[in-house]
Formats: sequence, structure tokens, C-alpha cells
Amino acid sequence: MKSEKQKMLAGEPYNAWDPVLYHERIECRKRLQQLNGSIPDTKEWRDAIDALIPDSEGAFLEPPFRCDYGSNIRLGNNFYANFNCVILDVAEVRIGSNVMFAPNVQIYTAGHPLDVKSRVEEGIEFGSAIDIGDNVWLGGGVIVCPGVTIGENSVIGAGSVVTKDIPANVLAVGNPCKIIKQIDNG
Repeated sequence: MKSEKQKMLAGEPYNAWDPVLYHERIECRKRLQQLNGSIPDTKEWRDAIDALIPDSEGAFLEPPFRCDYGSNIRLGNNFYANFNCVILDVAEVRIGSNVMFAPNVQIYTAGHPLDVKSRVEEGIEFGSAIDIGDNVWLGGGVIVCPGVTIGENSVIGAGSVVTKDIPANVLAVGNPCKIIKQIDNG
């Protein structure tokens, strides 16, 4: 029988109030408190990032930053997140190298059932992984929904809500986010 954590990581419905998952979220909050109370480019700040997100060498997170677990975030080299970034990482969030997030970017892997009994009474949720390719820039206030892939070198305009996959080398904007033009990265 799978644990609730195993179900969560497999993208299956799981009980979000499972004691093990709850404990891991509380431990994450402690690391976030350290990060968000620190000054960038200090030892305390770097130690907090390294404890929060495995293999995050060189990541630059402007406080405040929020996530569910941190352990499900995979970062390439040279990642930058501006103020108020939220990454709900109940499923893996894979972010390539040289990626920049403007202020208030929100990455949501979490989803909830439509029926009230499952969602409210039973505390069931599920997650779908998000992939963001190398050299991507997400403008201010962008929301990326569960299960989305954004291809390398693409730019997502400010305020966009990304509900479907975006290919490589495009400018996409809007709600819902739509491709506006190809970007020549030749």
C-alpha cells in the first residue's frame, strides 16, 4: 500500500492532511522563516536556500519566497526569483538554467477535486509536474497551472495565466496565455 507521500509524488489523489506530509510542510515553513528573515548574499540566506531546495547551488531567491516542501523543486544553474515568488511543489517543479522570474510569479502543481466531499470533507488533492526549459523569462504576476511545460528560450508576458503547454522560442501572453510570436534566437 502506498503512503500518502508516495501517492502525492506519483500524481495520484492523496490526503493533504496526512501527518507525515503536514510535518514536512511545517519543517519547510521553518526554513522559509529563516530565508525570509535574512538578507540576500549573506551566509544565513545561502544556508537557508541550500537547506530548502536540494542542489540549488547559485540560485538567487529574493525574500519573501514561499513553497510547500522545497524538496520537489529542481533548479538548473543561474536561477533568479524576484520578490513574492510562490511555488506549490506537491509534484516536481523542474526549472532549467538561466531562468528568471519577475515579482509575484506563482507556480502551482497542486489541484483539487471538483466535488465538495473529496475536496472539503476528505482533504483530497493531487499534483501534476511543471517543466520550465532553459533561458525562460516569466514576467510579473505570471501564474503557471498544474501539468504545464514551457519550452526553452520562451518569454511569458506579465499577468499571463499559463494553462496549456507553451513551445520553445515564443512570446506568449494573456489569460489564457497564447502565443503572440516566434522569437528568433539564432
